[in-house]
Amino acid sequence: MTNYVFPPAPPVSLAVDGCDARFPVARVFCIGRNYRWSPDEPKPARMPAWFMKPATAVVPAQGALPYPPATAEFCHEVELVVAIGDGGRDIDPAHAASHIWGYAVGLDMTRRDLQQQARRAGDPWEPSKAFDHSAPCGPVVPVATCGHPRAGSIRLAVNGVARQQDDLSGLLFPVPELVAMLSRSVALMPGDLIFTGTPAGVGALQDGDRLDASIGGIGELSMTVAGPAP
Repeated sequence: MTNYVFPPAPPVSLAVDGCDARFPVARVFCIGRNYRWSPDEPKPARMPAWFMKPATAVVPAQGALPYPPATAEFCHEVELVVAIGDGGRDIDPAHAASHIWGYAVGLDMTRRDLQQQARRAGDPWEPSKAFDHSAPCGPVVPVATCGHPRAGSIRLAVNGVARQQDDLSGLLFPVPELVAMLSRSVALMPGDLIFTGTPAGVGALQDGDRLDASIGGIGELSMTVAGPAP
């Protein structure tokens, strides 16, 4: 039995839709934007940028969403989340589907003012993206249940007013290409989550705001912004 200097933290996991099993979370990869934010915006010539959040940023997307410290611009980004079940390196986009275990509805929460400061200074994005509770996620829906969604509504409303509304078919770079891109840089592992980018309409939240998000065929989530976590 391993002799740790202090008890290790329990593993991070997500509920699985339709059963009592848990999906163990390894790493969290996030894709920048990946939807057109204006009708005439051309598709980029290069794959989008990506960054990471710690697995500990993943929390169940229910109940209270703590307003984080060090920001005055706490912003929502609803995203389709890909849950990897079979790892690999240099994955062929044509075979990427076989590496995916399921899908979920997720929120890439952002301290936007810190992100803008980092952009101007050329600094890393971790302070704006990798904070506590910054990756709320709904239950993982197995591929056996939902298939591989290539179309379907993705939306988010705040206090009943729609802010983000698009279709998964609007992804500039679809899921198989994203899986392949990441696998050319790192060897993907079972348990990895990939947040695939967010539609236009990103906006700031205030204490007490209610978020309702959904992706057709995947699920819905609801959270209420609360004061800072204790």
